[in-house]
Amino acid sequence: MPAGKQELLDFLKTLGIHVKTTTHPAIFTVKEGEDIKKTIAGAHTKNLFLKDKKGHYFLVTLGAHSVVDLKHLHDKIGASGRLSFGSPEKLSEYLGLYPGAVSVFGLINDKDNHVTFILDKALYNHPIINCHPMTNEATTSIAREDLVKFVRATNHEPLIIQVSEEEG
Repeated sequence: MPAGKQELLDFLKTLGIHVKTTTHPAIFTVKEGEDIKKTIAGAHTKNLFLKDKKGHYFLVTLGAHSVVDLKHLHDKIGASGRLSFGSPEKLSEYLGLYPGAVSVFGLINDKDNHVTFILDKALYNHPIINCHPMTNEATTSIAREDLVKFVRATNHEPLIIQVSEEEG
């Protein structure tokens, strides 16, 4: 059984990472969460679960209003050919997540390193980053350095590169 919200929060605690988690009604899109985001300090995120033509998977985390050129993103992240969205089945299998709750925190479930994690440099420039903690019914605020510490603790090396065209 994949780790859920409580297992994630417990794992963060064992790493000495302090976070603040706010519960709220389920959010499925960036637009749906605008009112809630106004009450939570820090940069908010959107996440792309992608697959290249050779079957390699990528999780790209960027600012909620960032613009990405999907036709050329493969060049920036080192993917083989054009990217497509990963299936909900692979999202569940590799990250223990479901559409609408995609988040960097899903890496806790990727024990076999099926997914390469990309963190947009524009987002990394923010001191506090907000992500769903395995559910779209909450938002967890984490310091950027602690986010990187978490990613590394899951046996992933974050690729911090500029993937967005602009940050809003």
